[in-house]
Amino acid sequence: MRLFVGLDLPWDFKQRLAALAGGIPGARWVPPENYHLTLRFIGEVVPHQAEEIDLALATLRAKAFDLTLAGLGTFAKGGRDTQLWTGVDRNPALDLLQAKVEQALQRAGLAPERRRFTPHVTLARLDNAAPGKLAEFVQTHNLFRAEPLPISHFCLFSSRLGKEASVYTAEVEYPLG
Repeated sequence: MRLFVGLDLPWDFKQRLAALAGGIPGARWVPPENYHLTLRFIGEVVPHQAEEIDLALATLRAKAFDLTLAGLGTFAKGGRDTQLWTGVDRNPALDLLQAKVEQALQRAGLAPERRRFTPHVTLARLDNAAPGKLAEFVQTHNLFRAEPLPISHFCLFSSRLGKEASVYTAEVEYPLG
């Protein structure tokens, strides 16, 4: 079972994000049902590990908060852009939740995450995207800003690889106080 911890987004908001899709030849746009904000990627686990992860996350206590998505950017590997994303306004409550998730997962036996937390929602994969069109798209939508979203829970998601895109399923929801 392949798992990650994240924030699910309301369907109407996912549809508004999906309206940004298009205009970059070669980009593979993420299906709206897959939009989420990853708090921690876990990867493949065996069933008993999944149970320990669930128990650890269930003990976590954090407050509900508002989240504002803003701006667009790209991640690159080896000098090539690989992902187009929308970012998140600085948010101490989100940072605290992510730190608590990380601590809970380490208590459940997972190794510490080595990558720095960079909150974002992936909009497209850019394996063969036209660089000029990508730059133009980011410049045009650079001032993107959404209204604040109330975040009242986080989820443990499973991920199954599919032909066109992965299928993400929220297995467990954990409420925020």
